[in-house]
Amino acid sequence: MSLTFEHTTLGQRVLFGAGQVAEHLAAEVARLGAERVMVISSASEARTADEVTGRIAVTVHHRDVAPHVPVDKAKAACDIATDRDIDVLVSVGGGSTTGLAKAIAMVTGIPIIAVPTTYSGSEATNVWGLTEQARKTTGIDGKVLPVTVIYDATLTLSLPVDLSVASGMNGLAHCIDAMWGPRADPINRALAGEGIRALAAGLPAVNADPLGMPGREQVLYGAYLAGVAFASAGSGLHHKICHVLGGAYDLPHAQTHTIVLPHVLAFNAPAVPDLDARIAAAFGSDSAVAGLGALQAELHAPTALKDYGLTEKDIPEAVELILPVIPPSNPRPVTADDLRTLLHAAYSGARPADTVDPTGTAPGNGNGNGNGNGAHPHPRKANR
Repeated sequence: MSLTFEHTTLGQRVLFGAGQVAEHLAAEVARLGAERVMVISSASEARTADEVTGRIAVTVHHRDVAPHVPVDKAKAACDIATDRDIDVLVSVGGGSTTGLAKAIAMVTGIPIIAVPTTYSGSEATNVWGLTEQARKTTGIDGKVLPVTVIYDATLTLSLPVDLSVASGMNGLAHCIDAMWGPRADPINRALAGEGIRALAAGLPAVNADPLGMPGREQVLYGAYLAGVAFASAGSGLHHKICHVLGGAYDLPHAQTHTIVLPHVLAFNAPAVPDLDARIAAAFGSDSAVAGLGALQAELHAPTALKDYGLTEKDIPEAVELILPVIPPSNPRPVTADDLRTLLHAAYSGARPADTVDPTGTAPGNGNGNGNGNGAHPHPRKANR
């Protein structure tokens, strides 16, 4: 079969260097000719934001940030940006902060300079998300893609190890969903594979030496690759599940991704043995599920959604909300029973199955994600 695909590369300037964030930000604001700057950060990141922006004139410091970007907070921030005639947004923080800047940019068209302090990867995507009445809506808009991202690994040193692990696992989720997202292609998969390799190498280093720069830089590099791959490939089954859970039940973003990811991987990977092998190789393992499982065990990553607020009685409603938004391109069909089983396992912290009944596995879906030969893949036993 000939190699045929369509790929879109998003245009964005990336500046990467430890200890250079203030210098880089001042240069970017000048390059853009911006004169009225709105700095967005959470209250907990206020000191970091002040240090980062010390070389520029700031018109507004906005610190009313909340997870999942509630619509009312987005509207209030947008009104401030408009009233103060802001011409550039500077977001300093994690995914929630970047998300609020995106919400403003989507309405106003004001460009964003993103300064990430976590490994969320949101800064590398043109994906926005808003939550209203416990329902999270996401979409794609070119206006929300930051024009510049400034990475400085020293800004992640204060991120506690447990949050570093969860945030880095969120990056892994971007990589793995990019392998079979609706617009997955060979370039997405190449970026995602390198992202997995960097994250799998960097996260144990951060865990062992939280103040060590080599590990922090590897994770930050991997998180960027993850965001780029995910932005191009689009949201797969994993992200659809997590967006519903986060918006409907106010679950923490990174931890939810960490917990759900191995269950989605165990569900999909046996249906796409070629992609299973690529993910496994990036982990340096015999199987994708085994590689992810070994990494999460080494990092003592969270395993149960019940520890973060999901209740068992929420699961039936969650299944109803998730089922209609599952991409048709998923490597195997997803039924309500499949979702119930997956969510119960993620809720309780059960070990994800790394075998699959071949009679329930879809061999391929005609878009290059499957094995393409109509044969069911054999169950594999992971090395743990």
